[in-house]
Parts: sequence; C-alpha cells; structure tokens
Amino acid sequence: MIWALPAKMILIGMMASGANVLAMFLAVTLSSIRMMPMVASLVPELRGPRTPTWLLLVLSHFVAITAWVFATGSLKNVPRPARVAYFAGFGLTLVAANTILVGLSYGLVATFPPAVAGVLFFLTPVYFVGSIWASARHSVVRVAFVIGVLAGPLLAVLTPGIDILIAGIGGGTLAYLIDRYVMRRRVFTGAGKGDEP
Repeated sequence: MIWALPAKMILIGMMASGANVLAMFLAVTLSSIRMMPMVASLVPELRGPRTPTWLLLVLSHFVAITAWVFATGSLKNVPRPARVAYFAGFGLTLVAANTILVGLSYGLVATFPPAVAGVLFFLTPVYFVGSIWASARHSVVRVAFVIGVLAGPLLAVLTPGIDILIAGIGGGTLAYLIDRYVMRRRVFTGAGKGDEP
C-alpha cells in the first residue's frame, strides 16, 4: 500500500534486475519503514475519544511526506472531533490527484529530453528537504537532518551499498546524543536552572 516514490523506484529496479518477490517485498518494506515514525506521531493527533482503531489503520496508509507535513502544521487548528474527517479528506485528495497526475503525465514524460526529466525527478528530494526542515518542531530533527546531509555523500564513497543504513542509524543516534547531552543541557544551563533534563 506504499505509494511513495522511493519505494516505487526500488520495486521497479528490482523487478528489472530479476529479483525474487520476497527480496522485493523486504526492500520496499525497509525503504518504507521511514513512514512509521510519521504515523506514530500523527495518530495521537488524529485520535478522538470515539475514534475506532480500524479507521486509524486505514488512514495511516495516506501518510507520506506531504500529508504528514500538512497535518502536523494544520491539525492543531482543527477541533479534535473533526480531525479524522479532515485528514481523510486531505489524504484521499492527495492520492486521487497523484493518481490522475501520474496517469496524465506517464506517456508525456517519456518525450522529455533526459535533462528535463532529471530536473523534474530531482524536485522530489528538494521538496523532501524543504518540507522536513520547515516542519521540524524539535531541535533533534534538525540536528539529524544536518548530520544526514553531511554524512550521506561521504558514506556513499566510503561504504557504498550500506551508506544510507549507516547514515540513518548512526546519524539518528548521534543526533539524539547531541540533542540530549549538548543542546538540552545548554537550554537548561542558559535558563539558569542548571538541572539535568
């Protein structure tokens, strides 16, 4: 049910290389697991006193970068009883618009010069970068982002093949430690409390 671009690219690349179905399933699952923290942070914002779990599970399939960024920024202004309907409407609109756009442009993109197609494809990571940075509410997210941007290209040269895994796990752990023991301590010390967080 994941319809994000990286998962699609991995699936098509593996299909073209003749990989077996289990390997494709595992690779797409690992690439899409990044959605899990987004879902985990969004579900408590959506849940109301009478919201059924099955409905939250269905809505979790609409969580991708655009839906998550938009929801985290706008749900606080929506009354809690209306949040599920609000997000459902937005998520369904995104999927419908995406499906229509892909259907209309699929054949058209093949006629573009390679440079134009490359630029259009590059818009996705640029959009991700801008969206994640703009929606970061906690310093740890920005620290992790900077570490990932710096470590990614270096690790691609040093450890190709597992560079993203190392950058993700190592960078996320390092960002947590920096936020926990440097950034938060500075905030508490700067406030004159001198207490550990």
